[in-house]
Amino acid sequence: MPEAVIVSALRTPIGTAFKGTLRDTTAFDLAHHVVTAAARGLDPEQVDDVILGEGLYGGGVVARHAAVTAGLTSVAGLALNRHCAAGLSAVQAAAASIRAGMDGLVIAGGVNSASTAPRSRFRVDGEWVDPWHPPTHPDRPDAPNLDMSITVGWNAAVRAGVSREEMDAWALRSHRNAVRAIDEGRFDAEIVPIETGHGLFAVDEHPRRSTSLEKLASLKPLHPEIEGFSITAGNAGGANDGAAALVVASDRLGLPALATVRAWASAGVDPAETGLAPVKAIPKALARAGLSVADVDLFEINEAFAAMCVATVGALGLDPELVNVNGSGCSLGHPVAATGARMVVTLVHELRRRGGGVGVAAMCAGGGMGSAAVIEVPAPR
Repeated sequence: MPEAVIVSALRTPIGTAFKGTLRDTTAFDLAHHVVTAAARGLDPEQVDDVILGEGLYGGGVVARHAAVTAGLTSVAGLALNRHCAAGLSAVQAAAASIRAGMDGLVIAGGVNSASTAPRSRFRVDGEWVDPWHPPTHPDRPDAPNLDMSITVGWNAAVRAGVSREEMDAWALRSHRNAVRAIDEGRFDAEIVPIETGHGLFAVDEHPRRSTSLEKLASLKPLHPEIEGFSITAGNAGGANDGAAALVVASDRLGLPALATVRAWASAGVDPAETGLAPVKAIPKALARAGLSVADVDLFEINEAFAAMCVATVGALGLDPELVNVNGSGCSLGHPVAATGARMVVTLVHELRRRGGGVGVAAMCAGGGMGSAAVIEVPAPR
């Protein structure tokens, strides 16, 4: 069986939705930009498919649109949606097809433009709702299907006993790690700058240099009517725009490999426990790779909310210093369908910077879903 290797890993800078530099850049433009960059230097006839995660766009296939605009007319394109885990699942799907011997080279990733997503309202059970987070499960009082601050953030905090102070401290750490990564140029190799109507965009704009524990502590909870509720805009992931794409290929093609996709797994939990889904997905993926937590050099666990990340670290006994070393959702932001692919991109480049090793990218996704992937970056020869 062929191995699935990553030969290119790129992303756009992440923009802050509605007011940031990418506010007028559509998902189609983002996808075109990153897929074109990923395809550069490839023989178009070698590309078997383009798989892009998408979450806020209904109808059409963004991946096919990007394939055509990137000059890959002979490639069909596939839209994949696993909500927050869509981009990660796209990479997994590419690796699966390659390991099965069905495809030899696939461009896989995700794209998200919260700023330009359709805003038409629709009815659910007779009530008008805004479709920013399409329902992923039947609505319940303990797990509202359109309010992830409760379903993911608060429920995880309550079940794992995560305090407001722990959430804010994790969010502050996230911002500091992201700012340090930007200042040290850690993202330079993975970011493909994009020209917008607001100028050349080359640096993630969501991290806040000036944030502090005092500022985070001063923020009001999102649901003050719920006793003890401590999820705020500061310890939650942002609303963001961005895209990421990786070239995943069979090792038999002989292309220079950055990393190997060792294993992956997805898992379901009760929707009210969505934030704890990575606790189930990570061990499942590691077991399939024949590895344990102790074998992992770096973790990327998406900070949809700081609470679920703190809960996952505690439940699995992870060393927090190995988790999100360059920031995550609270700082870099969470461009929903692109985040999973973005995490793999960052993981590949950070492991290479450190001389190789094993990495795990994991996340929860709306409706009680979780997903994880294990990659390995070889030590330089």
